[in-house]
Amino acid sequence: MLCSLLLLAQGDNTPASPPGNTLITLFPLLIIGVLGYFLMIRPMKRQEHQRQALLSALKKNDRVVTSGGIIGIVASIKENEDEVTLKVDESSNVRLRVTKSSIARILGGEEAGKEQKEAGA
Repeated sequence: MLCSLLLLAQGDNTPASPPGNTLITLFPLLIIGVLGYFLMIRPMKRQEHQRQALLSALKKNDRVVTSGGIIGIVASIKENEDEVTLKVDESSNVRLRVTKSSIARILGGEEAGKEQKEAGA
């Protein structure tokens, strides 16, 4: 630490670089930043908007898949508690309560629920 203080006290004896040289050295960093924005940040924002649209369009009798791989039909939605009740098995009336954010995708609507009832009967 003492050596670094001595070096700072002595000062820099090299001549100052011209102002155009700093722009050339910062240009690759600027390009990397712009590419990072277009390749990483924008697609993530788009995916997040699509996910929010999916969760806001969720309604009763939608057939959904959770992030854990559980397939069920939405029985009820509690908006204020961010909770969804899924019917997993019609014959034994098995229901699961999951958070709304754990729903990965919507498979189908009421038609899928009717098809599943007909297949079980």
